[in-house]
Amino acid sequence: MAFHSGFVSILGRPNAGKSTLLNALVGEKLAIISPKPQTTRNRILGIIHVPSGRAKRGGQVVLIDTPGVHKPDSSLGRKMMVEVSEALEGSNVILLIADVMQKSAPADQFVLDMAKRSGTPIFLILNKIDRIEKGKLLPIIEQWRKLHEFKEIIPISALKKNGLDVLLERLLEALPQGPKYFPEDQLTDQPTRFMAAEIIREQLLLGTKEEVPYSTTVIVDQFEEGLRLTRIAATIYCEREGQKRILIGKGGQMLKKVGTTARIQIEKMIGTKVFLELFVKVTPGWRNSRQFVEGLDWRRQLEELAGDRHGNFKPARS
Repeated sequence: MAFHSGFVSILGRPNAGKSTLLNALVGEKLAIISPKPQTTRNRILGIIHVPSGRAKRGGQVVLIDTPGVHKPDSSLGRKMMVEVSEALEGSNVILLIADVMQKSAPADQFVLDMAKRSGTPIFLILNKIDRIEKGKLLPIIEQWRKLHEFKEIIPISALKKNGLDVLLERLLEALPQGPKYFPEDQLTDQPTRFMAAEIIREQLLLGTKEEVPYSTTVIVDQFEEGLRLTRIAATIYCEREGQKRILIGKGGQMLKKVGTTARIQIEKMIGTKVFLELFVKVTPGWRNSRQFVEGLDWRRQLEELAGDRHGNFKPARS
């Protein structure tokens, strides 16, 4: 039987469920999730290895989760949109994911136009169907059909994992015959230290309110893996002293809570005990510093680390 493979970008408005879909299809938590928009800041790659028994045909689907499409107002926002554009380049299929609970808005047309400009076949994925009555789904489908001739329109619930088998089968049908791009034991191209930083940031998103989570980022400064213990030191960057006080909390309680919850999740991910140290540093206006934002790219961090035999990362100064 022919082996089908290719690259599939997940595109959509903030909070449409892109990262939930990625995690559900791959079967592992590769992307952090929170109720807050613009949780995803980088392209995240997830690899699905499909034996012929799981679908009508076997293959390998390389999914690329992307930041939510928005009109940027900072260096960070512009970098996020560059991540989206780069993900679309070379994709065989685009999954345009829409939240059926969200009212139609100009942002939908903005996302669709971006997908159409790529010239790539588009699957419309209508997500969160478990949250609406069945009778309301058909009008939503007809509304989207008027906007574009999609290759497929597939209603799903990424959270409940409804419709994912159909989606996977249709994807394999749409992808060309090709090679295995990644070995069968690989699920992502992300380095473990980046995933650890994202786990810490996820806890900040879940534990803080208003502007604070959007003004924070996390960089792992040191990552020393041992057979039984992994030592991690990470810095949480924020923009103002007031945010730093919130992140530390009264008597250090917030920082302790974030650290404890993140440590437990990191231990599950890497399979060893973890000693986690967290520090908070104020870097005014880091989101508007192109140099600092570029330094957040884990690919660039790996280049920096390659030149440091101790595995220490020093972020760019703004």
